[in-house]
Amino acid sequence: MKHLIDLDDFSLEDIDSIIKKAIEIKTNPSKFQEKMKGKIIGTLFYEPSTRTQISFQTAMLRLGGQFVGFDNPINSSVAKGENLKDTIKIISGYTDIIAIRHPIEGAAKAASLFSSCPIINAGDGGHLHPTQTLTDLVTLKEQKGNFENLTIGLCGDLKFGRTVHSFVKMMLKYKGNKFIFISTKELSVPEYLKNMIVKLGGEYEECSSLEKSIGNLDVLYMTRIQKERFCSGEEYDAQKDIFKLDCGKMKLARKSLVVMHPLPRVDEIEGCVDDDPRAFYFKQAANGIYARMALILHIFSQQNCKNVSVKGQKLNMSCSNKRCITNTEKYLPKSFLKSNNEYICEYCDSRVK
Repeated sequence: MKHLIDLDDFSLEDIDSIIKKAIEIKTNPSKFQEKMKGKIIGTLFYEPSTRTQISFQTAMLRLGGQFVGFDNPINSSVAKGENLKDTIKIISGYTDIIAIRHPIEGAAKAASLFSSCPIINAGDGGHLHPTQTLTDLVTLKEQKGNFENLTIGLCGDLKFGRTVHSFVKMMLKYKGNKFIFISTKELSVPEYLKNMIVKLGGEYEECSSLEKSIGNLDVLYMTRIQKERFCSGEEYDAQKDIFKLDCGKMKLARKSLVVMHPLPRVDEIEGCVDDDPRAFYFKQAANGIYARMALILHIFSQQNCKNVSVKGQKLNMSCSNKRCITNTEKYLPKSFLKSNNEYICEYCDSRVK
């Protein structure tokens, strides 16, 4: 089956087709209102969500389909101890496609091993969020016209920010993009992403000042400091108020700047910025419906799809990432891809030397 666990699962042609389709749907939504009639999406959200969950549900409804699912595992058999494998086997028998959000990294990949219908990764811990990136691309296409030769600033939680990780991986596929990572040392972008940028001939720099960087940017991707990813309140409090986008900093930015944010925000963007014509985060959120409608249509258009399996070596060792799904769902085959002298966990992309 054609799952979407990571945007690497799709070709650039696939992604460009999805973006084009999303803009077409936005322009003429009535043309698509019966395309998924009789189909059901299962929205399995193991952690809180507003935009992603409701936009998936709305996307299927606007395509003429229906949805089932849960928005809190306490309201499901997960609360009784049911493992991910059994939940997926059952729900995939009830539905035609599943969107899963899970706090543990690699969960979407694990779900795809046991599903009898396509799986869409709606966010797995601090790992990836590919459908948010599709939303980002639709927004950038509308505002910039292309995805090349951009200076992109990413600010805030770059360590646990799954939206950041997916967005950087995607923008590396296009020529000439430069990344400026604006964060504290504690929340800096993971090494595997830096290594990927270097390997693919990209360019990046790290800095600790939004004020000094903003004047050089074509795109500013703000993120919140995620309280739920910290081990203690003290660690969170030490990081939460360091980066704020306000009207003073916007005066230093280019007139053509595009400000995005995956939302929700806390206090990292002041309310006065909302009225700036360069602030696109609410339009970005609205584009999420069209991006997900286009994605659903694309997945159902695929022919001759094959069942998924792990691709790497099944080794007798554990992933070093404590937040990896293989360290909680012990029945999963531990699979590693080899790169130079490192092994890479197939589920969460963590490096094991």
